[in-house]
Amino acid sequence: MLTVAGLQKSFGGRELFDDVSLTIQSGERIAIVGPNGAGKSTLLKIILGHEQPDAGEVSFIRGTRLGYLPQESEAAGNETVLDIAVPHDHEHDGQFVAKAKQILASLGFKQSDHARPARELSGGWVMRAHLARLLVQEPDLLMLDEPTNHLDLETLLWFQDYLRNYPGAILLISHDREFLNRLCTHIAELRSSRILRYTGNYDTYLEQRAAAEVTLIATAKAQQREIDRMQLFVDRFRAKNTKAAQAQSKLKQIERIKEEMVETSDAEATVGFRFPQPQRSGQRVIKLQNVKFGYGENLIYDGIDFEAERGQRIVLVGPNGAGKSTLLKLLAEVLKPQSGVRELGHNAKHGYFAQHRAQMLNPKHTVLQEAMETPQRVTEQSIRNILGSFLFRGDDVYKPVSVLSGGEKSRLALVKLLLDPPNLLLMDEPTTHLDLASVDALIEALKQYEGTLIFISHDVHFIRALSNHVVRVEAGQLRHFTGGYQYYLDKTSQSARAALTSSGMVASTQINGSKSAEPTVDRKEQRRFEAEQRQALSRKKQEIQKRIAALEKEIATLETKERELAAELERPETYNAGGRATQINRELMEVSDRLPEATSEWEAAAQELAAMD
Repeated sequence: MLTVAGLQKSFGGRELFDDVSLTIQSGERIAIVGPNGAGKSTLLKIILGHEQPDAGEVSFIRGTRLGYLPQESEAAGNETVLDIAVPHDHEHDGQFVAKAKQILASLGFKQSDHARPARELSGGWVMRAHLARLLVQEPDLLMLDEPTNHLDLETLLWFQDYLRNYPGAILLISHDREFLNRLCTHIAELRSSRILRYTGNYDTYLEQRAAAEVTLIATAKAQQREIDRMQLFVDRFRAKNTKAAQAQSKLKQIERIKEEMVETSDAEATVGFRFPQPQRSGQRVIKLQNVKFGYGENLIYDGIDFEAERGQRIVLVGPNGAGKSTLLKLLAEVLKPQSGVRELGHNAKHGYFAQHRAQMLNPKHTVLQEAMETPQRVTEQSIRNILGSFLFRGDDVYKPVSVLSGGEKSRLALVKLLLDPPNLLLMDEPTTHLDLASVDALIEALKQYEGTLIFISHDVHFIRALSNHVVRVEAGQLRHFTGGYQYYLDKTSQSARAALTSSGMVASTQINGSKSAEPTVDRKEQRRFEAEQRQALSRKKQEIQKRIAALEKEIATLETKERELAAELERPETYNAGGRATQINRELMEVSDRLPEATSEWEAAAQELAAMD
């Protein structure tokens, strides 16, 4: 469907891509991953033709239809929400209009929103409308740049399930680990100006990458040992006339090895640090009692009660528009109850993290100056480490706040909050604008945090890692689940099953107190059918057993070859033969790429065989 071959691209003297190649087949779901600034969005723009590479080409199978969702998009003119969602060439097609309305509803739009001018909506809601349009069109290749940023949790779960059944191919960028794990069939990692492709979801990619990194590190160490050995010879005999020629030859060999040395990556190594801890609060941290609140005639809450205790990590979940952000703002005193009481506990001090918090930064400061403006005693190096974990690396810390993007300001505000945390943290979508490594850094920081945390997030990985209490907000009511996110899922699925059973909707062998009628089947025909089923199962088993045997043979061959190639790299004479070391490294990379793929295929086949017994 799509072939990217030999792409090269540089910006301001910095090489972004060097011989980047990638193919996409129908039905594949591929995520592009890599550190911030690696060129993920640029690659999508080159594929789309919005930017031109310095060299290389992008080609499609004739007739391939593309669809693209950028990170940000604005409404144009007087177009309504429904105008955006329905492609112009189908605006009079009743089926397309009906499909658009259905998808808009699934993305959180009310029917009354359809005729609203899109320019009245926030950027996030405009993005949802554009996403609806793409899903209505169903292009052959769907290209998505951070599609989950503007979705709440329940909408995200619907979107995730929708994409799993999407008929075309998908190429996406996302920093949502759970989303990548649920959806992706392949991961394409941008690394050192090249692209490496892995089979499987994000967690599988991490395992395969770790295994490949072990091999690369072993190879690099062997190369360095050889360099050290030859350098010792050079240092010892360079000044002796009888050995000068040999020393010069060794120097040339050293240069060749350095040119051919494999690269290992520590770009995403975890930075170790501890955030300051807040003053201890009383046992009851905050309380809402008989609170009523609404927007005009739209009553959101009518007499709700809420309490949080010290050390709780509460996630607010529920459908879009249920009032989760409103509840958080009531707790943060951004909104005041129309009646009822909001009461902070003994020694409790709250801090609220939302997008508008970025507006409180001093535009005249640099990033480093702004981060260091904290009453806590924190060294400059510690602050630089923390800033690095949130994507402010190297000279980025000297950038003026005034030139930062909205996402950068949001990340800086987050760093400032964590450098001087209150003992009650109220956070609304804190992972937006963070890459995967930064999300992990935030999780580790909040795991260390000794105060109370109440938050909203659409990042399931983030929710699972932190929450120990779930509050479902729906129809003006709060329902508490005194456990983590999995406990909440288990309890709500049990409730759903119980509701179905009580309403008579669950399949059963008993209907109205008697066994359901069974169709009469000719016994001879039944036995013939069962025999055919057994034969088909037997044939299927034999096919899988053959595949398992072939994979086991291939894995054994690959493991042997890997050992032989690594051993050959450790021999000094390998580097005397021009180009041999390069060839070995290339073969070793091919083996390292194929070995985890073959192992994954073997595991899948073995599980399939076991399921037949």
